[in-house]
Amino acid sequence: MIRQITIIFFLVISFASFAQQRQLQRRDGNTLGTNNREIGDAPKTVIDNREKPPIEDYKIISVDNDTTYVDTTLTIYKDYKYNYLRRDNFELLPFSNVGQAYTKLAWDFDEVDLLPDLGAREKHYSYYEVEDIFYYNVPTPFTELFFKTTFEQGQNVDAFFTTNMTPRLNLFIGYRGLRSLGRYQNLMSSQGAFRIGGSFESKNNRYHLKTHFVSQDTNNEENGGLTPIAAQQFLAKDEEFDDRSLLGVNFEDAENMLYTKRFFLKHHYKVVKGNDSTQNNQIRIGHTLNFTDKEYWYNQTSPFFGYGESYKNSNLRDEVEYQRVSNLLYAEYRNNLLGEIAFQVKHSNYNYGYQRKLILDSTTINNRIKGDIVSVGGRYHKKIGGFNLTGDAMINLSEEFSGNYLKAKARYRINDDAVADAGLVINSSAPNFNFLLFQSDYVNYNWQNDFDNIQKQDLSVNLKSKKWANVSAHLTQINNFTYFGLKDNPNGVTDTITGISPVQMVKPAQYDGNVGYLKLKANRKFEFQNFNLDNTLMYQNVFEGEEVFRVPEFVTRNSLYYEDFWFDKALFLQTGFVYNYFTSFQANAYDPVLAESYVQNSFELEGFHRLDYFFNAKIDQARLFFKLENFISIFDGNNNFVAPMQPYRDFAIRFGIVWDFFL
Repeated sequence: MIRQITIIFFLVISFASFAQQRQLQRRDGNTLGTNNREIGDAPKTVIDNREKPPIEDYKIISVDNDTTYVDTTLTIYKDYKYNYLRRDNFELLPFSNVGQAYTKLAWDFDEVDLLPDLGAREKHYSYYEVEDIFYYNVPTPFTELFFKTTFEQGQNVDAFFTTNMTPRLNLFIGYRGLRSLGRYQNLMSSQGAFRIGGSFESKNNRYHLKTHFVSQDTNNEENGGLTPIAAQQFLAKDEEFDDRSLLGVNFEDAENMLYTKRFFLKHHYKVVKGNDSTQNNQIRIGHTLNFTDKEYWYNQTSPFFGYGESYKNSNLRDEVEYQRVSNLLYAEYRNNLLGEIAFQVKHSNYNYGYQRKLILDSTTINNRIKGDIVSVGGRYHKKIGGFNLTGDAMINLSEEFSGNYLKAKARYRINDDAVADAGLVINSSAPNFNFLLFQSDYVNYNWQNDFDNIQKQDLSVNLKSKKWANVSAHLTQINNFTYFGLKDNPNGVTDTITGISPVQMVKPAQYDGNVGYLKLKANRKFEFQNFNLDNTLMYQNVFEGEEVFRVPEFVTRNSLYYEDFWFDKALFLQTGFVYNYFTSFQANAYDPVLAESYVQNSFELEGFHRLDYFFNAKIDQARLFFKLENFISIFDGNNNFVAPMQPYRDFAIRFGIVWDFFL
């Protein structure tokens, strides 16, 4: 179905693009399209003298109307974002294959919600949230193509196209695909994400609309990590096992998948238009619809001893589904003196669960959590001199899932170079559904809990300045921190041959103390002629709750590179080194049944150095990327881990391109 929609969309766009071509003047005064000529006429050379629109006219608009424009430059920050996630992954440590899980080197707690989500958070790194979908306004059709090599038999591609059918109607379509076999047994990633949408505004500028549809599937083969024996062989840097497919893994017959769909619609109507320039005394009503459907499953042919007993001897399958439909209505009044004041009410219907109840000897585990929630709240925005003030608050009117949040931010422009802001986030919400209810063919992976709301407060301060530095500080306190950890299994016995043990099993838990977390991060670039040194340093301190919340104390990234124009400025190049390091800490382990990380106490991830060499170039609108990843391991080998029994990536040569087309 998606393939058919894509073909139809491109056919419509093709006809529209031809219709947008400028007609050419004939000597006799008549006009012809650029592709038309009379029969028998000799071919004519047509020179289009139209002035190209400035790049600033190719606008990118967020769901909250923050506007930027297409950026075709080549900078070191483009190199940082040239990865599968297409964002800077400084705070993430990737697993051995593209599209797998990550080890978090730092955490963010500035996002809020009133209801739980599905869970399976290790499969959501590449998930398109509502805020990740952008809208466009372009003078001519615009295309972006992304390509990057992966690990063994695969590639990573992202194709995107947008055009304005009229000055008020824009449509876009895109598809991101990934296939990577990986270098270890049973570790293939196969993922796809289709997105389509558009925006519209009426001629009288009263009605505005943004909408999109996203369908995503994230499929991974899972092997449970290296066996204890293989881990020792990996640590020993035995040349016999430089072919990583020879290292033993815990199993070779499992896979998990997250499949999601979302339809989103946001629109408003200006009942009273107000002053055209200042929007003084404007009244608008708006509506936002979000329909989200998620399915997660885990398949395994034969049960793994390390996960404990199972109800079935073969063909294990855990499957859970989650639907959520929310409708938000709001009324907003805009006044030059008072600012922008909005009242909002939201109805959410949620449905999470399994196909059947699980009846055990001592208890019954229900199969479903569903219901309806009504929430009310308000928003505020006001500019006072150089200050920009925003606020947003909502509360659930429900006993089953109580919840509330408050977001406040003040921004001040110091001068043309520097901007400072301070923000406060207070949020109370239930843990994700997989903490509350989970069913599995593995005996130990079945539970039903009634946890308290997670209470978090996050205070942040940021300074952005090219002249001074980019600095951010977050002070976070969390009550009732909910996590996956290990509990003793009374029936667990260690296999003396393989060393595999189900003595401890993964279970959800809620911390009865407080978690206190400080994160400081600074970035500064130094320039000398054609040489640049870009430095990012992050300091973290967990001053409460370190037994359940662990991060490295220091994380650093330093890039030393040369940049210049070559060949009469036909080519712009950047070449140099990117160095990464973090201090040792007890990293969370990964559980493929849950697709979650869990707290463990037996393994300390030793901090290690990573050094990449890159050679990037820009020719016209194409940016070329070439990188030797972890090339220091050529000389000293690689025996580093990213999580317990999960090895880090070996040396790899990777390359690709990002190409922008303006028709």
